[in-house]
Amino acid sequence: MNETHSPADAQSQLDPIAILDERFREAIARAFPEAAGKADPLIAPSKKAAMGDFQCNAAMALGKMVGKNPREVATAIVEAVEVGDIAEPVDASSIAGPGFINITLRGEALAGLLGELAGTDLGLPPVGSPQKVVVDLCGVNLAKQMHVGHIRAIVIGDAVARTLERLGHTVVRQNHVGDWGLPIAMVVDYLHHENAAGRLDLDTVTLDDLDGIYKAMKARTGAGRTGLRLAQKWDLGPKVVAELEAEVADADDAMARAKATLVALQGGEQWAVDLWQRISDITMGACIDACRRLHTRITLEASAGESSYRDELAPMVDDLIKRGVAEEDGGALVVRGEGKDPPALVRKGDGGFLYATTDVAAIRRRVQDIGASRVIYCVDVRQAMHFRQVFAAARKAGYATTPAGIEASLEHAAFGTILGTDGRPFKTRSGESVKLQDLLDEAHDRALAAAERSEHVSTTEREATAETVAMAALKFADLSTDRVRDYVFDFDRILAFEGDTGPYLLNALVRIKSIFRNAEERGVGDAWKDAPIRVEHEGEKQLAMSLLRYPSVVRAVGEHLEPHRLCQHLLEIANKFSSFYQVCPVLKAEDDATRDSRLRLCELTARVLEDGMGVLGLPTLERM
Repeated sequence: MNETHSPADAQSQLDPIAILDERFREAIARAFPEAAGKADPLIAPSKKAAMGDFQCNAAMALGKMVGKNPREVATAIVEAVEVGDIAEPVDASSIAGPGFINITLRGEALAGLLGELAGTDLGLPPVGSPQKVVVDLCGVNLAKQMHVGHIRAIVIGDAVARTLERLGHTVVRQNHVGDWGLPIAMVVDYLHHENAAGRLDLDTVTLDDLDGIYKAMKARTGAGRTGLRLAQKWDLGPKVVAELEAEVADADDAMARAKATLVALQGGEQWAVDLWQRISDITMGACIDACRRLHTRITLEASAGESSYRDELAPMVDDLIKRGVAEEDGGALVVRGEGKDPPALVRKGDGGFLYATTDVAAIRRRVQDIGASRVIYCVDVRQAMHFRQVFAAARKAGYATTPAGIEASLEHAAFGTILGTDGRPFKTRSGESVKLQDLLDEAHDRALAAAERSEHVSTTEREATAETVAMAALKFADLSTDRVRDYVFDFDRILAFEGDTGPYLLNALVRIKSIFRNAEERGVGDAWKDAPIRVEHEGEKQLAMSLLRYPSVVRAVGEHLEPHRLCQHLLEIANKFSSFYQVCPVLKAEDDATRDSRLRLCELTARVLEDGMGVLGLPTLERM
């Protein structure tokens, strides 16, 4: 018996490709039961517009599977498929070449789907079974300036979090701050002694000061040793040896003081805690300011510093020992995984803990206390081995299992490196990492220089526009690249208003919004808002097909954690709209019904673009 379908029955409900995929899967199962669930319909856009909108290319592979001629297979599929509600009927004349099945979508069916898309949720109602998801992102270190690499952890992490929130999941952002340990104690010790000696005013200390102190103390505590060994080996004389011995003695003294300060900090001595808090306030103030400028939802409340785990590490390691999860190896304590990766080192031979220890504790807290069933780490790809080890250790220990007995998904959403135009890691001319604040400021200044060419715009508006354009440009450049790949940072390219850029997307949205201002100036009323959408012209059809894919693209980003898919789709929509607008007059349409339908299309396009940019965290403008 023939089945009847509504387009809304498809898995994605609105995406024509998903609808066709489902219908042809059903047809293959009816025609060839032995291939049910095994054959891919291979629905793809047609390469020749004259042949239709899409093709089903399953016949050749399916023919080999069932031992039949591809055209015979295609004929059987055509006889079994039900697509009349979404496409023109297919028959023997729809088969081309060795078995390609050409499909032409019906304009009225697309119009109906667009009407559904135009609902309040744009085809993205909250998921039926929402998850609690923790997204680890940002990852700053106290007393250190954020550098260009941090933009990826911030921007990608926030876009992933926003996507999952858009889908209806509960997301907890976690900025895993490096705020504990001996390096921080070195800075605390320096501030303490310099302030006591009257050489430093704590009220005037800046992040640049802390960054300099951090580097100087690291260098000081490691000074002289290599040189002393070489001087003694090559008998460079007593004067050189004496100078280097003095350096080593100073380094030993600085290290001893830092260790004593760490003990004071761990013991909660007020003077040490107060100085640590001052360092934290300065560092996190700059971090949150950068996150705000980048239009993220990362707040101070999202901070989860390593210091917050300090009382959990020893009891956790004891638990690992008691249950036989951890074992000794050369005096150290390790947790072995099941694969070929090296074991996770959770305690050093001297009893000290490591990054891995804290990360295992973080998984335990995020899964068992916060209740996350999915934990996502937006961290540099160079940490891939570390996270495989940590994930394996947490699973073996049972820490990745929720109180309800569900094993949480632990995922490393790794990202590549930002390169300069020379193809090497992006650095200043002096060879230092580019400070994030400097990067944001330069992007703003360059965008402002371009905006100053505009006339009749106030200074305030020009500044605000430049800031929006700059941040959209930076974020889009980062998000539009497949996250695991490196990408070349080029100000001229990313700030351009042409090409696959954030400013191009911004400008596309602004131009659509200007249509409605022009409509109002021409006295067009609001009746168009209730007008039916018609899809009759090829330009309308191409735009409609792109718009209808939006919900499935967002879902795919949520599943695969690849924001570049949405970036590419929004660019496609913007390009399709540009082509539509060139061939389909809107305000000068041949009649009011056509004008009103096209205004509906314009409005829907603007809503989808704005919603998608919101999912990515891109700021928008009303006019430029």
